[in-house]
Amino acid sequence: MDFPKVDSEKCIGCEACVAVCPDNAIIMENDTARILEDKCRNCRVCERTCPVGAIS
Repeated sequence: MDFPKVDSEKCIGCEACVAVCPDNAIIMENDTARILEDKCRNCRVCERTCPVGAIS
């Protein structure tokens, strides 16, 4: 399964994705979002929520 990926060059650290993730599968590391694949169920809410398109 292809999980969403965060482009660290685009991520602005706004934490919008963290707030909407129903599985608490996104954490912040060094002001950049990181998706925990072992928790992610691939709903892609984070992808639709990211204001800068850093998740795909």
